[in-house]
Amino acid sequence: MSRFEGTVAVVTGAARGIGAASARRLAAEGAAVLLVDVLDDVAGQVADEIRSSGGQARFVHGDVASEADWAGVRKAAHEHFGPVGVVHSNAYIHRPGAAHELTPEQWSTEIAVNLDGLYLAARTFVDDLREQRGALVATSSVHARFGLPGHPAYAASKGGICALVRQLAVEYGPAVRVNAVLPGPILTAAWSDIDEAERSNAGQATALQRMGSPEEVAAAVAFLCSAEASYITGVELYVDGGWSITKDSR
Repeated sequence: MSRFEGTVAVVTGAARGIGAASARRLAAEGAAVLLVDVLDDVAGQVADEIRSSGGQARFVHGDVASEADWAGVRKAAHEHFGPVGVVHSNAYIHRPGAAHELTPEQWSTEIAVNLDGLYLAARTFVDDLREQRGALVATSSVHARFGLPGHPAYAASKGGICALVRQLAVEYGPAVRVNAVLPGPILTAAWSDIDEAERSNAGQATALQRMGSPEEVAAAVAFLCSAEASYITGVELYVDGGWSITKDSR
């Protein structure tokens, strides 16, 4: 497929998991992809893999909570590829713990990376996206809509992403489309320290009776960024295998 031929895409949190899958998917469909992460070696390897497969990709170090780093991301995108037509704001951190257990610094850092990162992405590239009549997709989470013990900053930031996506869609339409994906239990590196029984329970809590893959979220991101989603903006697309619609109350 070549839905993104001639398009420049920026993907944050691109070293692994959903971000890496999104970068690979967009590149496979013709986009020139700039990968942004703080994990230099890992993200650089993903960019190398994309190039070795015939795609166009570059890596740039970037902390999404840093306005100065965003200036560097913009400069790198323009120098290597040109104006940006697709942004996948995906970078995040997650520090489990009840609200009283988190320090103010931990709370602020999680909000800064998860929520401010989306604001800074839009602020950095809104002129490009308007010019290209492009698309911005943010990775939120089912935590934005459901309360689970031990995730207050994560839930607050992911809920904020959904609210900000709606605002950006109104603010920058009709030229720019802005949407969110809300993944459920996706088998990423975040689950590497979780035992097999808990992984099985997470899968069984979905209507599809399994955990999802980063590639399945990337497919939804690619759809929302593509012309096939030309009349879709301001939406929250659940990519959760039906986790949000089924609960065992027996």
